[in-house]
Amino acid sequence: SGTITDLSGRNLSGQTPEAFWYSMRHLRPFSIGLNCSFGAEHLRPAVAEIAAVADCYVSAYPNAGLPNAMGEYDETPHEMACKMEEWARDGLLNIVGGCCGSTPDHIAHIRRHVEKFAPRSLPSVPPKLRLSGLEPFVHG
Repeated sequence: SGTITDLSGRNLSGQTPEAFWYSMRHLRPFSIGLNCSFGAEHLRPAVAEIAAVADCYVSAYPNAGLPNAMGEYDETPHEMACKMEEWARDGLLNIVGGCCGSTPDHIAHIRRHVEKFAPRSLPSVPPKLRLSGLEPFVHG
């Protein structure tokens, strides 16, 4: 699992989500995912980018929003679950949970909102040369 560090959509090493996947793909992981970072609203584009290219399960564990001035997380279980429901409806997820600020109530709400959707189908990825630095490179 990786973490997107700012709204540029890159991890701490500067990689895009797709480049992050290509740098990990040779390990043949059971799942690739993103955790922590922001709330579900801002993490979605990065998860969607990985879901479009990863030929393994995709996991997501967003924060319950960003911490307020008191270090607390304001996103309610219902708000977070409604956002995650959209991800599941759109076929982005296989494994889902929560990170910073998430409580057992958040996880229970997420479960109730996503369980009615089929898990993400694994795509068939055609063989090509796929390399990564900060950006992905696909040849062929």
